[in-house]
Amino acid sequence: MKKTIQLSLISVALLSQLNAEQTVKLAPLTITSTAIETDELKSTDAVEVYTQEDIEKAHVRNVYEFLSKNTSIFTTSAYGNPFIQKLDMRGYGVENGYQNIVVTINGRKMNNVDMVAPLLSSISPSSIKKIEIVKSSGIVLGGDGANAGAINIITKQGNDKEVSFYMGNNGTFDGSFYLGHRGEKLSINASGEAQTSDGIRDIDTDGNKDENSFETGTFNLAYTPTEELELRLGASLTRTDVIYTGTMTESEYKDDPTQQGSVDYGWGPIPSSSTHQQYDSKVLHAGASYYLDESLSFNVDISNENKESDYITYGSVTDYDYKTLNANLDYNTKSFSLILGLDGFDGSLDLTNTMVTNLELEKTNKAAYVMSEFYLSNVTLKAGYRYEKIKFNKRNAENKEDSLNGVEVGVNYLLDDKSSFFVNYSHSYQSAQLDRLFSYFSGAFTGYVEPSEANNYTVGYSNILDTNKFKISAYYIDLTNEIYYDPFGYQNTNIDKSHKYGLDIYDKYIINKEFNVALNYNYVQAIIDEEIENGDNYAGNELPGVSNHNIKATISYLPNKNTTLSLTQIYRSEAYAAEDFNNNFSQKQDAFNSTDISVTYTEDNWEVFAKINNLFDQSNGLWIHDDAIYPVNYTTTAIAGFKLKL
Repeated sequence: MKKTIQLSLISVALLSQLNAEQTVKLAPLTITSTAIETDELKSTDAVEVYTQEDIEKAHVRNVYEFLSKNTSIFTTSAYGNPFIQKLDMRGYGVENGYQNIVVTINGRKMNNVDMVAPLLSSISPSSIKKIEIVKSSGIVLGGDGANAGAINIITKQGNDKEVSFYMGNNGTFDGSFYLGHRGEKLSINASGEAQTSDGIRDIDTDGNKDENSFETGTFNLAYTPTEELELRLGASLTRTDVIYTGTMTESEYKDDPTQQGSVDYGWGPIPSSSTHQQYDSKVLHAGASYYLDESLSFNVDISNENKESDYITYGSVTDYDYKTLNANLDYNTKSFSLILGLDGFDGSLDLTNTMVTNLELEKTNKAAYVMSEFYLSNVTLKAGYRYEKIKFNKRNAENKEDSLNGVEVGVNYLLDDKSSFFVNYSHSYQSAQLDRLFSYFSGAFTGYVEPSEANNYTVGYSNILDTNKFKISAYYIDLTNEIYYDPFGYQNTNIDKSHKYGLDIYDKYIINKEFNVALNYNYVQAIIDEEIENGDNYAGNELPGVSNHNIKATISYLPNKNTTLSLTQIYRSEAYAAEDFNNNFSQKQDAFNSTDISVTYTEDNWEVFAKINNLFDQSNGLWIHDDAIYPVNYTTTAIAGFKLKL
C-alpha cells in the first residue's frame, strides 16, 4: 500500500506536459521584526526570511515542520512530544539549543521560565504572514536568551479568507481556517486549527498507540479612530492532548522503532513507558500606537498568558502566569532610525505533584534598550544597547539577581543594487531557567547557575538576482559559562569556556520555467575549552548533540502553470549523544535522513495537494545515552488535502 501511494503521486505530477507560463523573479524581502524596517540586502545581520507563499507551498502540519524542512533551524520532538519540540541553531546542542533562541509572535516573547520549549503548535501555519530568522543577533530587542539569535513570526492582517483540510495515514486529520477583514478604520482577523492523529508507536501490549490532538484559535482587532491613533486587542487559545512514549534500546530501535520499548520510568503513582500530558495556553494582549508625526510614534503593548501543564500519568500539574509590557518611542527618517524602549516580564509557576505539595517560583525581567541605524549612501550602520535586570524568587526562600548587558553593532556595504557585504558583532546572554535553580522534587534551592555570555562575530555576503538568491555567512562565538545539565553529577552548572564556529550557505536558483532549486547548508563546530566536573576534564571535547553538517535541498518541477512537484532531501550528520560530554559513549547519534515529496495543483481560488514525508521509510532517532533512544520521523507518513481561498 505504501509503494502504491508513492507511485501514484509521482505519476500525477509527471503526466503533465505543458510548459510553465512565466518564471518567477526573485527580489530582496523586507525585514519587519528587527525594530527598524529594512530589506535583506541592506541588513547588517545574517537573516533568513520566509514569506506567506513559502509557508503555503510547504503544506506543513505545524511551524516546527516548516522550520525543520525549510530553514537552518534544527527541530526534534521534546522526548517524544510532537507539539513541544526542541530547537537548535548555531551549535548550542539538541539539549539546550532552544534556550538560546528568543522566539516571538508579533513581538510577544514565547519562551518559558522553565526548561520547556516554546509552544509553536499554538500558531497555525495558515495564519502566518512571515517568518524571520536572525542569527547571532537580536539581543537588544529580544533580550534574555538570544545567544544563538531570534525567530520572529508575524501573522496576517489583511483581507485573506481561506479554509483547508487534509487527511493522512495513522488516522491523521487537520482542518484550519483564516478570516480577515481590513477596512479604513477597523481591521479584524480570526484563525483556527484542529488536528488529531491515532498515533504510530505502541504504548502498551494491548495495541494502543501514542495518539494526540490539538486545537488552537486566535482573534485580533485593530481600530484607528483617528489618523494618529491605533488601538489593538487580541486573544488566543490552545489545547494539546498527547500521549508520548519513552526511550528504547538500540536493538529495539533497529528491530522496530514503532514498538513500545522496554523503558520504565519507575516514578510517580503509575510507573509507565508512556506519558499522558494535557497543555493549555490562554493569551490576552492589547496595545496602542500614537503617531505624533510622519517620523515619530509611541507604541505600547501588554499581554497576559495563563498556561497549565498537566502530566496526568504522574499527577503533576504546573500553572504558569506570564505578564509582559513593552513600550517604545520610534523615530524614522530616510537617513536615520532610532528606537528607545522599556521591556518588562513577570513570569511565575506553581507546581503541585505527589512529591512537592506546592512549589511557587518567579522570574522577573526589567530592561531598557536603544537601537539605531544610520543610512549613508550605500552604507548602513547599526548600533544598539540593552540593560537587563533579572530576578529569581522562591516564596520564603533564596532570591537571586543578575544584571546583564547586551550590545549589537554592524555595518552593511552595498556593493551594487544586487549585492552587499556585512559584518557585525553582538554581546549576548542567557540566564538560568527556574528549574535549574530549584528542585522539582524537593523544592530546595540546588545552587546558583551563572548566566552564560557570548561574543558573536559574523561576516557575510549576499547576492540577489532575478533568478538567483545567494547568501553566505561565517561566524565565531566565544562563550563563558555556557549553561548545561551535568548528567553524571546530577546538577545544573556552567561550562567555564567554550567556542563555536561555522558557515551558513543559502541558495535559491530558478533554472528555467520548469525547474528551480533551493539549498540550505550549515557547518558548525562546537568545542568545550575549559570544564572539569566530577573529576572528568571535558576540555577539547565536542559539545554533544551537535551535528557538524546540516543539509536541506529542494528541487521543484513546474510542468504547467497549475502544477508543482517538489522533492526535498534532509540530512544531518552523526553527533555525540545528548549526554556524552566525555565523547566516549559506545553509541553515537545516528545521521538523520529524510526524503519528502509533494505535489500541488492550483486552479483559480482552490488547490489540492498531497505529500509524503520520509518517502523511503528511514528510521531516525534522538540518542540521549547508550540504549536510550527516542524515535523521531521513523516511518513514512502521507497526507492529501484541499484548500479554498474565498
